[in-house]
Amino acid sequence: MSPPDNIDVLSSAQLRELVGSLLTKLTELERTVAEQREEIARLKGLKGRPDIKPSGMDKATEPGKSGGQGKRRGRGTVRPRVSVEDRVLKVAAPAGSRFKGYETYLVQELVLSVHAIRYRRERWITPDGQTIIAPLPAGTAGHFGPDLRRFVLMQYHQGQSTLPRLTALLQSVGLSISKREVQRLLTDRHDGFIEEARNVLRAGLQTSPWISVDDTAARHKMANGFCTQIGTDRFTWFGTRPSKSRLNFLDLLRAGHTDFVLNSAAFDYMRRRALSATLIDRLAEQPQTAFADQAAWQTHLDRHGFTGLTITPNPVQVATEGAIWGSIHAHDFLRNAVVLSDDAGQFAVGRHALCWVHAERLVHKLEAFTDHNRAAQQRVRQLIWDFYAALKAYRAKPENSRRLALRARFDRIFHRRTGFVTLDRLLVRLHANKAELLTVLDRPETPLHTNGSENDIRCQVIRRKVSAGTRSDPGRDCRDAFLGLAKTCTKLGIAFWDYLGSRLHVPGQRLIPPLPNIVRCRGKPA
Repeated sequence: MSPPDNIDVLSSAQLRELVGSLLTKLTELERTVAEQREEIARLKGLKGRPDIKPSGMDKATEPGKSGGQGKRRGRGTVRPRVSVEDRVLKVAAPAGSRFKGYETYLVQELVLSVHAIRYRRERWITPDGQTIIAPLPAGTAGHFGPDLRRFVLMQYHQGQSTLPRLTALLQSVGLSISKREVQRLLTDRHDGFIEEARNVLRAGLQTSPWISVDDTAARHKMANGFCTQIGTDRFTWFGTRPSKSRLNFLDLLRAGHTDFVLNSAAFDYMRRRALSATLIDRLAEQPQTAFADQAAWQTHLDRHGFTGLTITPNPVQVATEGAIWGSIHAHDFLRNAVVLSDDAGQFAVGRHALCWVHAERLVHKLEAFTDHNRAAQQRVRQLIWDFYAALKAYRAKPENSRRLALRARFDRIFHRRTGFVTLDRLLVRLHANKAELLTVLDRPETPLHTNGSENDIRCQVIRRKVSAGTRSDPGRDCRDAFLGLAKTCTKLGIAFWDYLGSRLHVPGQRLIPPLPNIVRCRGKPA
């Protein structure tokens, strides 16, 4: 509420509401000032304030472990992934001693050495004047062997090393290599990896019952952009673009396709976004329903008078989003799949679900200025924690009889009024998201949080802090592709080192099947 001209005419309840509103605004201003001070300190190279620990709702609601909680888990048997060489060590024993076998002692070692080969390639001239030169061994591309290329890619992307440090390491072990040559190893001739990463996304979108999404800031060509993560428990994919709009997110969900399609899914999307029924009918009446690219689609909109309209919502934007959504369904992506997010607006497409950890965090971050408000905040938080534990139990063992009870319990929690004005407004806001927060009741396979996305995207955040931004489109695409492939390999139980060796044709390396095929196989119901 806005302050009146005469405060004396206000009642006690109105004064309390006014004070609470002013304290909330003061807290927001203090938070803004603190963020500005932190940014100034960062620019000056000073130490920033410590991070506040999260609420811990998800871990706190895990069921207790039975027995032996205090026992520390042992290391277990060491099983190297390489063949073990046996060596017998002898000892001079006194005369009359009896031999009692061997005592095994396993030692693992890493050998880093530089091996330079000068190939003398036979050259012949055929009778018809053509020149024949002996081919190089498989896996040799350029003047650096496949094992070196694998090591560079592994250290830079999964090891999160910097280009200067990686160059210094290679030079220190005896290689004659420059920073520019290392840069070429990281960005040149990796179209196969980029294509496989895109196919991993397509396989995941076609077979996954849900996807979890998130984004973070990214720098590219000296400009601010955003890196979007899309993934499940079987795959991870990253895409960096200049925008984080819904239009950009839908374009990423096309997984490299550029077409626009007008079908039932497209028209349903337009209706949900409140596009005029007259305009929808105008598009539906046309015989052409598929458009190869942006230019063809834009021409179609111009021809039917969409671009000249100045109404709300923007008909060009909504129609374009709908046509991209139609393309997504035409390629069999996200059919009946749930999109799980942290409530960022651009991710609200299709069947949408919300993260409970982010929802509870809103209550956790509220500033309470009185004992009554703090008690109300803690009481609501405890109710949410108990309800979250019940949802986790339901997800582990779904029962139809419990759905109505959980829905009614949700209403009791978020319909309550505590007298803490800011908290009450937040509860009303959270209750408006009931359908998205309770998606798990109809789709128990959907996670209750986006922790997986936040864990995945952390590698992009580290890469941004370590090496700032990318300067070329190939560099950006390679960074996104290799980080996504490394995360996907980890989720599929494949060593990234073995994966790189297979793709780079390292001699003696076992063959790793295409990752999209593995993602599809893991996605099939048992």
